[in-house]
Amino acid sequence: MTKQPTQKITVNFRTLSVWDKLVYSLGVGLGSGLFPKAPGTMGSLAVLLLVPLWLWLGITATFIVIVVMSVLGVWICDRTAEIMQVHDDARIVWDEFAGQSIVLLPLMWFDQMNWLGILLAFGLFRLFDIWKPWPIGYADRQLKGGFGIMMDDILAGIIAAAVLYAGLIMTMGYVGI
Repeated sequence: MTKQPTQKITVNFRTLSVWDKLVYSLGVGLGSGLFPKAPGTMGSLAVLLLVPLWLWLGITATFIVIVVMSVLGVWICDRTAEIMQVHDDARIVWDEFAGQSIVLLPLMWFDQMNWLGILLAFGLFRLFDIWKPWPIGYADRQLKGGFGIMMDDILAGIIAAAVLYAGLIMTMGYVGI
């Protein structure tokens, strides 16, 4: 199920508990998903602000954080969708946070976290997230709730990371990436 266009359902923060305010804020990517145009792209761009944190943590800790982001993301996305009263609103971008972070792992593995590598990782993730080839499209259409919201982006991240990994192996030493 492709993300629904952003609907004009207003969330009244005054009626939300403190906990729901936190969950909603995470679900909309700390506000990055509230951009009127291309909220998924904006959410993916916002993740790039985490690159210094990922580099500071190192690849093992970053991997663990991404797994935790993904597991908690099932609940975050599910609850955010409930608050918004829609299944997979385009403003819910926590799934992009997890998926885009996954694609950065090969850059960390090969110590290639530079502007060109980050640009390639961003482009590959957006390509697979929008195009949705099998199994991404299958997960998008068949899986429901927070798990469904998260899984297509996690798969897009894994596939984009595999393509980036293969590209890095083939070009290391030949191209100044």
